[in-house]
Amino acid sequence: MKSKLAIALLALLCFSCAEKSSEKTVNNETSKNTERPNIIVILTDDQGWADVGFNGATDIPTPNLDKLANEGVIFSNGYVSHPYCSPSRAGLLTGRYQARFGHDCNMPYDVESDETVGTPLSEKLMPEAFKELGYRTSAIGKWHLGDHEDLWPPAQGFDHWFGFPAGGMNYWGISKNKIQTIYRNRKPVPENELTYLTDDFTDEAIDFITNKDEKPFFMYLAYNAPHAPDQATKQYLENTKHIEYAGRSIYAAMVNGVDYSVGRIDSTLVANGMKDNTVIVYLSDNGGRTEHADNRPYRGHKGMLFEGGIKVPFCISWPNGIESNQVYEEPIISLDLFPTLLNIAGGDATKEPQLEGKDLLPYINNNVTGKPHNIMFWRSVGGFEYAVRRGDYKLYKSSYKGKTLLFNLEKDSYERYDISASHPDIMDELEEAYKEWDSKNMDPQWFDPHKENVLKEEKRFQAERNKSLRPADKK
Repeated sequence: MKSKLAIALLALLCFSCAEKSSEKTVNNETSKNTERPNIIVILTDDQGWADVGFNGATDIPTPNLDKLANEGVIFSNGYVSHPYCSPSRAGLLTGRYQARFGHDCNMPYDVESDETVGTPLSEKLMPEAFKELGYRTSAIGKWHLGDHEDLWPPAQGFDHWFGFPAGGMNYWGISKNKIQTIYRNRKPVPENELTYLTDDFTDEAIDFITNKDEKPFFMYLAYNAPHAPDQATKQYLENTKHIEYAGRSIYAAMVNGVDYSVGRIDSTLVANGMKDNTVIVYLSDNGGRTEHADNRPYRGHKGMLFEGGIKVPFCISWPNGIESNQVYEEPIISLDLFPTLLNIAGGDATKEPQLEGKDLLPYINNNVTGKPHNIMFWRSVGGFEYAVRRGDYKLYKSSYKGKTLLFNLEKDSYERYDISASHPDIMDELEEAYKEWDSKNMDPQWFDPHKENVLKEEKRFQAERNKSLRPADKK
């Protein structure tokens, strides 16, 4: 009798232990699923759509970027909100069309900018929203959202900053002036502590990631690669020595340096048990530069509103929340990142009425059908150029070509055939849509030389083509 009682008590004890163990497992799983993720937005500078393996590059080695893309979602129709640097970054970090606050241009090139030239402090940037959620925030790399120190990252919601304020800088960290100097939290970094900026930015990112802190982090890691000047290390040049065009080979080495850096960051996350609950976004600020970048199969390059100027390599991964090996084909735009990441972090994008993007997570996780956007707009230098995409149709008022063009992107994704003459009704509809959208924008608050550069570039382009003709056929 005693033996049976002992067995019964033992069984009850085992059942109780098993139940507690099961409850603990469930609680751990719940904690894992509700823990706020770390977030890293990696932005490159002037990188072409086809300059990554996941978009078809066969000459530039990008194994780490390809791995990252395959671990999540590749956006095959991923756009940015502007065809060149500073305005595109303003749109990305505010989640708004930058024309809403007159940020249509880069900083003026030949004058010292004041505190009115750049993304104004009245605009709410991503890091400010994440700080409200208890995140620690870091900006690393190129800034280019205001040369004046009142507009530098520490004034725009970033707890930590390591980088330079200007639109470009040499890769050796050699200071040229106040805005082409590397700072850490407003203090200049001694040049003898710098090696190659792509590597230096990655070192700083890894230090921030591994800094022991209970708070999750939001990091904006903006490499200046592969923007000019064309400079690379022996290691990265060795990895692209098979490319028999010197300019392309150097450019490719700069991209390979970013790829190697992404691999280092990935390994750091894995080693610290952070990989599964870290969201990583990768994109370029605009289409590839005019020399050495590859925007194929698309037409155009940086500065243009052809697809090659605004469609960029773009992917997102998050092992805990996004399934791997996906390609999302509907058009999306960099403005979508703010609401998407804010909701992922436990915020509520609907309480940020200024945001103009869409939360992409329900779409890529197949919880919502349809398209995130019915219509998208682009404006450069106050309407000097503009574009509208609605469904398959895209209108482009091109100052490069001196006319307004219309394309059916479903039938002609490479924009070879202008169909404006045969579709005046669609032209009128898209023009009216643009006017309505533009009525809510501000005039540019400052100007850069883009207008003059466009006209000079197109003149050179036509002159070079003309030189190839027989003398009798030249214009």
